[in-house]
Amino acid sequence: MTSTLTIPRTDLDPYTDSSIADPYPVYSALRDAAPVVFLASHQVHCAARYDEVYSALHRHSTFVSGEGVGLTDALNKAQKGSSFTSDPPYHAYVRGLVARHLKPRAMADITEYVTSWADRLVRELVERGPFDAVRDFAVAFPLAVVPDLLGWPEDEGKERLLQWASAGFNAFGPMNDRTQAGLPLLGEMGEFLHRMSQPGNLRPGSWGAELVSEAREGKIEDKLLPGLLGDFLAPSMDTSVSALSSMLWLLGKHEDQWLRLKEDPSLISSAFNEIIRFESPLRGFTRHVAQDTELGGAPLPRGSRVLLLFGSANRDERFWEDPESFDIARPGVAQHVGFGHGIHACVGQALSRLEGQSLLASLIRHVSRIEVGDPTWRLHNTIRGIERMDVTLHGRTS
Repeated sequence: MTSTLTIPRTDLDPYTDSSIADPYPVYSALRDAAPVVFLASHQVHCAARYDEVYSALHRHSTFVSGEGVGLTDALNKAQKGSSFTSDPPYHAYVRGLVARHLKPRAMADITEYVTSWADRLVRELVERGPFDAVRDFAVAFPLAVVPDLLGWPEDEGKERLLQWASAGFNAFGPMNDRTQAGLPLLGEMGEFLHRMSQPGNLRPGSWGAELVSEAREGKIEDKLLPGLLGDFLAPSMDTSVSALSSMLWLLGKHEDQWLRLKEDPSLISSAFNEIIRFESPLRGFTRHVAQDTELGGAPLPRGSRVLLLFGSANRDERFWEDPESFDIARPGVAQHVGFGHGIHACVGQALSRLEGQSLLASLIRHVSRIEVGDPTWRLHNTIRGIERMDVTLHGRTS
């Protein structure tokens, strides 16, 4: 490497409670410091600007995922081999087993099912009056849809799915109290997924049962099944909960944008992208540096690790015009990295989009005004999301 750019060392820490509750001042300071900084508290490099994050995500042979994408070496080793903690060519194989059910074309087969669930939920909440945005809306919807698609048994597992998914995402952060509290839950999830990998435990005809059948036929290695079922679980649940709760908060807080969306439903796709950009569900993941390289002119040695902050990149004023404004018609908003980008982009994002856009369409049909209280934000290492928030959906008067 010939770069003479010095990587500044900083005591800024995006994983403190205060930084998680309100990450944007820390993100801004990290962006202003340099294209790449070194986080002294975690002994890891960090890229917080859009260009550097996007570049690293698309240089997957240099910034690799197969050595894990978290901050803790022990947990990185334990999580290797999933669709987003693997490298080509194995990555294409294992991701393909999951992605075939989650591609946009596959979503066409379940669109009517998801849309009917969205309409049912919104109508019920309009009738109910005040409710909690997370428990009654953001959790209720994917919890009704995803386990059914995967074929989970009705009498077990469902009530723990979100806790397991949350613990899995927490484990990508540092070995702090949040990660340690979730370790027993990861053990529970592993036991459950192994049990669901046995023939007869998942509903016949479901996505999960199809994977189990293919393993029985020798088309998939048995050892891959628990991880594949887990790959369906976490990306399709926790990120959706984050996006759906933020949806209500942002549209309730920005009444002008809600009215604009009602007047022009063709903006639904753009609005959902802006929700993901403005409050990115995934704070970020790390990458292992496989060879000496540069990022934003900063030298990164082989064997080092760099944290890519998606949520910061999506507020980078060097890339976005007026990034602190919520604009459902923002030009180029589909360029956000809220679901990651490149070959490791969130495998469940098509389902998350279908859920989000179906709910937006239902809100437009049945709701005149979204009244929201002040949100309480989750303290979570990887997921940016609301913990609870009071909401009232005021029904249409005509």
